Amino acid sequence: MDFSLDSKVTLITGGASGIGAGIADFFADHGARVVIADPDEEMGKAKSKSIIERGKESLFVKTDVGKTEDVKKLIGEAVGKYGRVDVLINNAGLQHVQPVDEFDEGKWDQLISVMLRGTFLCTKYALPFMKSGGWGRVINICSIHGHVASRFKSAYVSAKHAIVGFTKTVALEVAESKITINSICPSYVRTQLVERQIKAQAKTHGISGDEVIEKIMLAPMPQKEFVTVEEIGAIAAFLCSDYARHINGQSILVDGGWTAQ
Repeated sequence: MDFSLDSKVTLITGGASGIGAGIADFFADHGARVVIADPDEEMGKAKSKSIIERGKESLFVKTDVGKTEDVKKLIGEAVGKYGRVDVLINNAGLQHVQPVDEFDEGKWDQLISVMLRGTFLCTKYALPFMKSGGWGRVINICSIHGHVASRFKSAYVSAKHAIVGFTKTVALEVAESKITINSICPSYVRTQLVERQIKAQAKTHGISGDEVIEKIMLAPMPQKEFVTVEEIGAIAAFLCSDYARHINGQSILVDGGWTAQ
């Protein structure tokens, strides 16, 4: 299949590292103009620079997606440089592992702000430009935890479940405007975020990192493999194609058979 993204202006939150960085590379290599939004200025600039050095187009905007003014600035700079917004990939996320009766309230607020409020704000302010352009794609990088739960991840699981509902709601609202919104829900992708989870869960459960991978992360997956960032990038690119124009409001599970059981 041709993954040509034909100069599509693509905003990727949390695009400086992990899944977001992988999607940024995939989209840039297939013709997209990539706008990277991330609170880490050093890593964000480095990722954008690496894309430009490969002869592709990219822009970095330092952004806390939980803050309205930051999101307005992000959209404004993208439109100011490229004139439009075609694709929004809500990927920004973080994790905190702790029993609910001990869960740090500040961490709860932070996780909900970045993942749920951030998805809402970016979608809210990007949609008018998609509507005016007569076409758009919103892709929420959700998680298997939008459908199942794991112990000690109450804030993350709550935010991801809410994003699945948000996706369905917005799909109904934009159904007649040639805009689609979908969620990609992978099981574990071995990124820096997951590496930190391995360490955190090892401490919480009192086991080794290898045991966390074998007994917790990959145990529910019949295929017993981590998902790759390239797979997520390719699925996101497919959702931007005309072949996917009637896929709307869906959660695409990339879980190695986890939820088939």
